[in-house]
Amino acid sequence: MLMLVNVGKLCDGNKSAKVIQKIIFALSSSIRETDISGWYKQNSVMGVILTEISAADQASVRDVILTKLNAALSSSLDFEQISRIQVSFHFLPEDTNGQKQTQRGVGMLCPLPDEKEPSDLALVLKRAMDVAGSLLALLILLPLFLAIALLIKRSSKGPVIFRQERVGYRGQTFVFLKFRSMYSNNDDNIHREYVNRLITRKTGAETDPGKNGVYKITDDPRVTPIGRFLRRTSFDELPQFINVLKGEMSLVGPRPPIQYEFDSYDYWHRRRVLAAKPGITGLWQVKGRSKTTFDDMVRLDLRYARAWSLWLDLKILIKTPLAIFTGAY
Repeated sequence: MLMLVNVGKLCDGNKSAKVIQKIIFALSSSIRETDISGWYKQNSVMGVILTEISAADQASVRDVILTKLNAALSSSLDFEQISRIQVSFHFLPEDTNGQKQTQRGVGMLCPLPDEKEPSDLALVLKRAMDVAGSLLALLILLPLFLAIALLIKRSSKGPVIFRQERVGYRGQTFVFLKFRSMYSNNDDNIHREYVNRLITRKTGAETDPGKNGVYKITDDPRVTPIGRFLRRTSFDELPQFINVLKGEMSLVGPRPPIQYEFDSYDYWHRRRVLAAKPGITGLWQVKGRSKTTFDDMVRLDLRYARAWSLWLDLKILIKTPLAIFTGAY
């Protein structure tokens, strides 16, 4: 469903910028993390793409959104200003005289000015925490790195470090580092097919999420015996502290997808790589990743990006060791 909010009649005068900011805030508080907002017509019509809405849900969703939006607007604008805002809904694809129309507006929204953008100081502090945390982890865990490297070398042929291209912040690719947990020169078709079924909701993880966690295949024949231990303890993730030190990742953020995973994403899924820099741990990991579906994981990633703060990062970092210990990570 596409919701259009026409604010053109409020864009005249010196105070229009402040009014627009109030409308943006009201709009953002009225929609879900998975919905996509932006300018449909620059400085005139705001648009919101409401994802995963069926025809049967159309009326009820429209009523709920309107109620929330009116309540949010009433707290910051007067009646005269609200009366000049026009809201319309379009269920896509639209049917006109029996002919289906193309999905206008999807992918065509320009970013809205966001009053909730983190300050430059907050971003500098986050980067400082990433650098300090990754340096400290690399120094403390150096003996463990050497022990794991020796075990990998003695258990199977191949490199100690597994390198893979991943999709990072805003679509920038980078070389993702892990301790190798699989036999060398294996076929990735098993994982490709599993991920495609998972994202398109054709895998058993949707009906029994405790059985198959996101991106985790039960009894994967490609994994070495030492690799199973590394995966169970998440020790295979330790080299990513180098990615953090290089600025390609953060300590906390969404997990970076492989290109073929990203290619299988629905439109709204792709926001997870646009919203925040990828991280070693995140909200999804500490919420019990083996018990969530792929869509729930994306919702948690978007919720993290929307509510991000240094305090939230610290809480996630504190909860991560417990999640690893209990097997939820």
